[in-house]
Parts: sequence; C-alpha cells; structure tokens
Amino acid sequence: CPNNAISEGETIYVIDADKCTECVGSHESSKCVEICPVDCCIPDPDHVESREQLLEKWKGLHPGETPAVT
Repeated sequence: CPNNAISEGETIYVIDADKCTECVGSHESSKCVEICPVDCCIPDPDHVESREQLLEKWKGLHPGETPAVT
C-alpha cells in the first residue's frame, strides 16, 4: 500500500480508512483489490469518498509530492 493503510490485525488484515485513498494519487486502480487472494477488499459503505476527496487525502499524506495519477 503506497499510504501504509494496511496493517496486520489479530486474525485479519485491517485497512485504515484515514489513510486509504483507494490508490488515487498513486495508481489507476486499487491495488489491494487486484492482488487480494481471497477477494476481501470491499468498499465500506460507511466511508464513501469521491475521487476528489481521495486525492485531497493523498495530498495530505504526501505533502510536497506530486501525484503520479490524478
């Protein structure tokens, strides 16, 4: 994860919604969704964000950097 949003929990991996940008700013698509071997990376209906919101979050996580993908 380019934002270090994924961490290992007690029994499962956990995605931190405050750090996850769905790879906006870094890649064309969500890499965790593409590589997860058990298809468990699913959208959280409690954390729906627009592409613009995700890009602003990316900019906050990577100050001074230019997004590779907008």
